[in-house]
Amino acid sequence: MLVDGKRLLITGVLTPGSIAYAVAREALDNGAEVVLTGFGRTRSLTERTARRLPREVDVLELDVNKPEDVRAVNDELAGRWGQVDGVLHAIAFAPADALGGNFLNTPYESASTAFQVSAFSLKELTAGLLPVLENHHASVVTLDFDARVAWPVYDWMGVCKAALESVTRYLARDLGAKQVRVNAISAGPIRTMAAKGIPGFSLLADAWSKRAPLGWDVGDPTVVARVALWLFSDWSRGVCGELIHVDGGFHAMGTDLLSKEEQARLAAEDG
Repeated sequence: MLVDGKRLLITGVLTPGSIAYAVAREALDNGAEVVLTGFGRTRSLTERTARRLPREVDVLELDVNKPEDVRAVNDELAGRWGQVDGVLHAIAFAPADALGGNFLNTPYESASTAFQVSAFSLKELTAGLLPVLENHHASVVTLDFDARVAWPVYDWMGVCKAALESVTRYLARDLGAKQVRVNAISAGPIRTMAAKGIPGFSLLADAWSKRAPLGWDVGDPTVVARVALWLFSDWSRGVCGELIHVDGGFHAMGTDLLSKEEQARLAAEDG
């Protein structure tokens, strides 16, 4: 099995439709030990969703913006496992006024919140867990949405995803000597709870499924999860600082995501 015996920390599990949940499920099915994280009022949602996994798993309190939480998770995993073989960073958030075509009017406070949670948190989590990650070929994987272009409605989250890609490369540079690999997966749109907060998501998803050469199922995060498992496995030991597209091939096509007519329709729907 691909990750047999691996010890993985997985953030971002909220509902069974999430990419993080699919990673946890596939990891358990492939022999890994898994611990999840949640925080605050949403932790109960994570715990409820965790009961649907093939095996019982623990949920640790982790608000990635609180250094004391990161230290506590590191200490818990050090005592439990001694070392951690992989971490999934599936953490992102942007206030409503940082999305939906409001780019020019977004206040700095909203943009900075989006950056802290969606990009800087990768550095905070990885650096904070370094004592249990270093010197045994551990793998850190983050979830991205291709930031090479300006997407309709994605706005400051797109900027933060560009920052996340850059953070991935700098972490790869600084941690490679410590035998820690850091990579990003640029996934096509998946109908998750987070996606519900993106105005116009359905139009993006419909256009994606039509134009990706392999097609794209917004309800199937398994294809993304299995690439994450490969990045956690020893089979990818030479891969570091990489952005891997799992999007049905959409990124390789020389067409705009939305036609002018579709963009006009989106603008009208968003008022």
